[in-house]
Amino acid sequence: MTPRQDRMLTCQEMVELVTDYLEGRMDDDARARFEEHVAECDACTLYIEQMRMTIVALGHIPAESISPEAEEELVAAFRNWRQETA
Repeated sequence: MTPRQDRMLTCQEMVELVTDYLEGRMDDDARARFEEHVAECDACTLYIEQMRMTIVALGHIPAESISPEAEEELVAAFRNWRQETA
């Protein structure tokens, strides 16, 4: 195991991996580490639920309909929200 794999994920790492998790693109070990962190962190549990609600609410909007500027603004908003709650 590498040092990164033998410790719990940080909140920042979890935020960076959330899309892969929600889209089922993680191997079993990575998913287990991700879920271990979420089980111990109320803020990240809330973040995951908010992301799921966002996906349900916006899941039918084609990616092409979002301008690059709007996408960048949304990503920045989520990053800022996470920094404020950490």
